[in-house]
Amino acid sequence: MSFWGHLENLRWALMRSAGVLLVCMIACFCFMPYLFDHFVLAPTNSDFPLYRWLSRLGEISSLFPDFSDDSFSVEIININVASQFMTHITTSFWFALVLMFPYLIFEIWHFVQPALFVNERKSVGMAFFFGTFMFFLGCFVGYFLVFPFTFRFLTEYQLSTMIVNQISLNSYMNNFLMMVFIMGIVFELPLLAWLLSQLGLLTKDFLRKYRRHAIVVLMILAAIITPSGDPFTLMVVFLPLYLLYELSIRFVREKQPEKD
Repeated sequence: MSFWGHLENLRWALMRSAGVLLVCMIACFCFMPYLFDHFVLAPTNSDFPLYRWLSRLGEISSLFPDFSDDSFSVEIININVASQFMTHITTSFWFALVLMFPYLIFEIWHFVQPALFVNERKSVGMAFFFGTFMFFLGCFVGYFLVFPFTFRFLTEYQLSTMIVNQISLNSYMNNFLMMVFIMGIVFELPLLAWLLSQLGLLTKDFLRKYRRHAIVVLMILAAIITPSGDPFTLMVVFLPLYLLYELSIRFVREKQPEKD
């Protein structure tokens, strides 16, 4: 196929992706009031699954953080005239992007497949599938674990009893989307390590050599993400990050011996 033929295929792939994104966005826009009440704003109430689970653990041992306050509830306020409407549109876009992520991966795979050898197609296809799975797993961890921990700590933290926390809609959504999507991207670390390995830029020996340094960096990152201070919360966030690092080592190939 000529260069212009590849460009034509790319153009149609982008048009199909844009069409699917638009359809998903319209669907999300229609269901957004329900999604907002039962999904997006769920961490603002004490009946969120993580809070209930930790509340039961807190009854067993004092080592776990105290989530026994059944009256926990955060009221989200709006201070800008157009914020609710713009949030409706932008949140529909991000939700649609998540929903169509598998289709986007399919279009990328369909575009690059003709340029691959037969023995490369299987490994690259598995890499695309694995990357999609890890992205959704990261978003899942971000929504059910990282964001609720961070949100509840920050909303309950008091510099002074004279200060009343009033959480704006824009502030809540910025933190919500950032935490969820950043975790989705972070969970692509093994795939990134595999790609760098295929390019000869990363080896197992390098990751093993700097494992202790990576543990310190990941511990600091976990402390930044969940600044609650208790060891349980810190380890809950640190362990998935560390397991991703160890998984990356398994995907990276050994250093090839130099030829004479």
